[in-house]
Amino acid sequence: MKNLTPFLRDTEVANRYSVSRPTIWRWVKEGRFPKPIKLGIGSTRWRYSDLEAWEQSQIQEG
Repeated sequence: MKNLTPFLRDTEVANRYSVSRPTIWRWVKEGRFPKPIKLGIGSTRWRYSDLEAWEQSQIQEG
């Protein structure tokens, strides 16, 4: 599933991994997931490339 958008919102990230938004934020807090970047006030996003790198690391660990 390719997404050409370089940044994803928390709802898009949650949908990508079939989890809830609070789960994504809990993973971040626990250090188990890439940290988002702040693009501005009220605008926090994940880089698509960071998510792809995280996915690859999960495949290699598992």
